[in-house]
Amino acid sequence: FWKTLGVDAPEEGATFTVNEIPLTLVRGIPRSKSLVSQAQKQTRDSFGFKWEKRETFEGGVKDYMSHWLVEKYGPVSGWLEDLGPSPIVLDAGCGAAMSGLAYFGSVMHQICYVGADVSTAVDIAKQRFAERELEAGFLQADLMALPLAPNSVDLVFSEGVLHHTDNPRNALAAVTDLLRLGGRIMFYVYRRKGPVREYTDDYIRHKMQNVSETEGWAMMEPLTKLGQILGELDIEIDIPDNIELLDIPAGRINLQRLFYWHVVKAFYRPEMALDEMNHINFDWFAPKNAFRQSEDEVRSWCDELSLCIEREVVEDAGITVVARKLQ
Repeated sequence: FWKTLGVDAPEEGATFTVNEIPLTLVRGIPRSKSLVSQAQKQTRDSFGFKWEKRETFEGGVKDYMSHWLVEKYGPVSGWLEDLGPSPIVLDAGCGAAMSGLAYFGSVMHQICYVGADVSTAVDIAKQRFAERELEAGFLQADLMALPLAPNSVDLVFSEGVLHHTDNPRNALAAVTDLLRLGGRIMFYVYRRKGPVREYTDDYIRHKMQNVSETEGWAMMEPLTKLGQILGELDIEIDIPDNIELLDIPAGRINLQRLFYWHVVKAFYRPEMALDEMNHINFDWFAPKNAFRQSEDEVRSWCDELSLCIEREVVEDAGITVVARKLQ
């Protein structure tokens, strides 16, 4: 890790500079003091709060995440084969490393994992790696100003992060600059939904900005319970014709999924506890920065940044891309 940063390991509390970015070593993690926008600060704080609730993502959420990541990105071994021995993998916006461990856990001994996040979730991530006796390095810094050299990373993994920055396209450009020629970037961003869902989501997100994280978590619970009730009904309905005015397609659909995709996000999984489902809903609504994109927007970003798309998975929820840096 310290070799990747290009410095010798400093003593606890020491202040030092890497690539012109001042850092202080606190609890074994280099931390940047650079300022972020008010929106980014609120987003950082909401995620710091969420990731401290380990009991809400260590059970069913973790198992669900592992399966979902492989469905989206494909087997992890396939993307490491031509990156050489011990490739440097940057988990850009690692949070508590839930996605990083879920996806790279089986090959962690083959890679040099660096987790970076703007929030104190890096402390939770470091703790979770230590519990599994896995080696890794962590940084607390803004995604737009990570203290890594250009062209120094073999693979960038940014699962559900870019849309939580002030400008997702610029954030993608910032982490792409760190990627070496021929290296890969793997990322997932939210996809734009239909008009009712977009309106309702923004309405709730706006209300969440005016309360504390603890109050927001409690406010989310009734919505989570509604999603649970709808899911447990297990009712399907037939929509006879496309409702083009609301972007609702014709066909048979579960009532909870109709509500979920076209009215408001109220997550439901029968194998999860209420707190685990509340965690996922809070993750969606709490951060001020939560942009949604179209497929054409994401493809244009990749084209502008000389990223050749090798895999693209477009779902109702979001857009997953694996791309190689060409120049």
